[in-house]
Amino acid sequence: MEQVPTPFGHTPFGKVWLVGAGPGDPDLLTLRAARLIMQAKVIVHDGLVDPAILALASPKARLISVAKSRSRHTLQQDEINALLVSEAQAGRDVVRLKGGDPFIFGRGGEEAEACRAAGVAVEVVPGISAAIGAAAAAQMPLTHRRSASIVSFVAGQCKGLTEQDWTGLAGKGRTLVIYMGLATADAIAEKLMADGLAPDVPVAVVENATRPEMRILRSPLAGLGQLVSRHKVKSPALIVIGEVAAQPADAPLAALALEAIQ
Repeated sequence: MEQVPTPFGHTPFGKVWLVGAGPGDPDLLTLRAARLIMQAKVIVHDGLVDPAILALASPKARLISVAKSRSRHTLQQDEINALLVSEAQAGRDVVRLKGGDPFIFGRGGEEAEACRAAGVAVEVVPGISAAIGAAAAAQMPLTHRRSASIVSFVAGQCKGLTEQDWTGLAGKGRTLVIYMGLATADAIAEKLMADGLAPDVPVAVVENATRPEMRILRSPLAGLGQLVSRHKVKSPALIVIGEVAAQPADAPLAALALEAIQ
């Protein structure tokens, strides 16, 4: 069998890999992502990356957490960009390990731009996005021939939420997936209904998707804020809005999660 070449070269200059860690389950890493994690000299990782994924790193690797939350950032984004550049310019190979996929609400585009601007080589390794992982784990198809042919991904934490026009993002034949929407769940529901979405449109909240502690919570759109508050939903969690959110979750793990909250 042909030996797989090491992804790291032997030049005196470092390189940055923006690597998607997937939705949580270590088994959902790509082979390339796993290999890079095992060989990296420096791993700059998000706070929500599963410890089992970080355990793949070499004992000699330096792990740097740049965890972010709504109220606290270990480092600001420009500081993370500068960190990646400085480590690579010092001759170290850097894996920037990000939950889900680097280019879906992961600020991977900004980090890639910063590396290129500094003359640092950068490569992107895609990962299973949080939305795709959550849908699979909950057996909730984001598209379905009978109910949805369009999917939209939206960030729920953004400036000017009430000024945004979300008309057409959700409704008949459409699925809307909202990232980072827990803190603004009430405002999201109000905004969507103000833009014409019916209050009884099905909603599902998937917490800790693909992990043993996964929960799937359902309600009509009008009850979204109350659902999140009543069940004390915490990040990581996604909000799925549309007819597909009413699909029964037949997977044993999902069934157990539903039973636990009833």
